[in-house]
Amino acid sequence: MIYKDETFYMLALSRMYFFHIAEIRLLLERVGSAKVLFEHRKNIHDILPECNKKLLDAFLNCDEALKRAEEEMLFTQRHGIRCLTINDADYPALLSDCDDAPIVLFVLGGINLNRQHIVSVVGTRRCTEYGRETTERFVRELREICPDAVICSGLAYGIDIVAHRAALEGGMDTIGVLAHGLDTIYPASHRNTAKEVMRHGGLVTEYFQNTNADKMNFLRRNRIIAGLSCATVVIESAYRGGSLSTARIAGEYNRDVFAVPGRIGDQYSEGCNELIAKNKGQIFTSAYDFALCMGWTNEEKLEKVRANGIQRELFPSLTDIEKKVVGILSETGDMQINMLAVHSKTAIPELSSVLFNLEMAGVVKMLPGGVYHLIQ
Repeated sequence: MIYKDETFYMLALSRMYFFHIAEIRLLLERVGSAKVLFEHRKNIHDILPECNKKLLDAFLNCDEALKRAEEEMLFTQRHGIRCLTINDADYPALLSDCDDAPIVLFVLGGINLNRQHIVSVVGTRRCTEYGRETTERFVRELREICPDAVICSGLAYGIDIVAHRAALEGGMDTIGVLAHGLDTIYPASHRNTAKEVMRHGGLVTEYFQNTNADKMNFLRRNRIIAGLSCATVVIESAYRGGSLSTARIAGEYNRDVFAVPGRIGDQYSEGCNELIAKNKGQIFTSAYDFALCMGWTNEEKLEKVRANGIQRELFPSLTDIEKKVVGILSETGDMQINMLAVHSKTAIPELSSVLFNLEMAGVVKMLPGGVYHLIQ
């Protein structure tokens, strides 16, 4: 038997009128309680004279919503899921400032959604090596500058999952915002990462169990990613990339938006370059500039961080031949081993050994086609 408290009725309210949150919030402001609304559901018009007929009918035919609320309460209790209603003290204050914020959030994990330094990192599902490295470097450097920073993203392929994994590897908390209920994980290949996110942060959704990961849900999910954070950083995006919707919403919420520039003509930099060109996103150059711009650090603190080795001497422990190979790749870009052999004047057998050592040290990586790439 479920105790029908305020949370129960907020769940029913959310289920009953999911796509008209602004009206529901107005009703809640007038009355102050979802329970009171249901107790007076036959005379809602007296409370809100301007409410439409669809809303009146929804309150008069709310049996299904009440049943789903009961099922969801049981589900959350069985799985240790927190239900945060928009009137709860633990509900994220930044998100509650948004007119279309969900009236209920489901949270799996111990994350405090009112942490001071939450940043959303988003981008294309088809990220390039440039996007991957930029994401990993940003997260790594941000941790050194602002150790309590939290990385928020959508657990999707590409930039999202790279950001989550980089945060976990660096010992940072991270938030995964889902486009479906907490009874499943999409994509399934990210299930293990999702488990780690639950232990070192949390999974967040507004969706009830048995909700499919439909396209429309991802678009609605983006407003939560934008609303939870102080700033949104777009790493890579095509001209019509989905992450641009998150950037647009963040701008509408008066949050800071940053975009990583890319080469003109690169497909997955077109969206970022467009944000910068139209002054819809600040140009992103490094975690240092980001932190200064956000007021998360100052020049004095930043100099101390740098002095402690964040901007470390480039590969100081390499041998002479290893430094030579790194210098070539730094000047010319990606290169196949035979061309490296020519430029370095090194026999291929010896060069293969050098490149293997550099790979083990995390200095270079081999890309498809036998091309070697310098990790910045």
